[in-house]
Amino acid sequence: MPIFPLGLVLFPGAALPLKIFEQRYLEMTKACVRDDTVFGVCCILHGQEVGAPAEHEQIGCSARIADWDMPHPNLFHLLCTGERVFRVLDFGIDSSGLIVGTVQWLASNTGEIDASSFDVCRNALEGLAKQAGEKIFAGPPRFDDPEWVSYRLSEFLPIDWRHKQALLEQRTTAQRLATISRMLQPA
Repeated sequence: MPIFPLGLVLFPGAALPLKIFEQRYLEMTKACVRDDTVFGVCCILHGQEVGAPAEHEQIGCSARIADWDMPHPNLFHLLCTGERVFRVLDFGIDSSGLIVGTVQWLASNTGEIDASSFDVCRNALEGLAKQAGEKIFAGPPRFDDPEWVSYRLSEFLPIDWRHKQALLEQRTTAQRLATISRMLQPA
């Protein structure tokens, strides 16, 4: 799977707008559109989004191109959606500088949901939706779905990328909700 290192953490169900102009990513985009395949997004540890391939986190999220436009031959405007969490098992760099990895899909388990943690998180997300409008979500709101709520708060909380990465790496919804609930509680 092609790996696209970015300066952000992508979560399942999140919208990801991108402008693609580097040759390696133009070719990746064409292949993903042609073959209806995904690419992986991993947060950058060291390096830049452009130029030499960046060192990236080993846990990332696949992205599917939901909509695209090509205003001129060397530019794609993409709207992507995060899909599934994965771990990069190994990777190489092809002749164009594109990182291509072998990945393992990571299952997400619900776990034992604590009702009070879920209520705190759901209320916070509903409050955010009332302020910002439901257009901030990539799809219809699912406030009764604990996993969806946990990923949306992970996406929108004003925390640094390290904390977001830690939330992506938590493999149970219950654990993610408990962590976010603690973040939302007054100190």
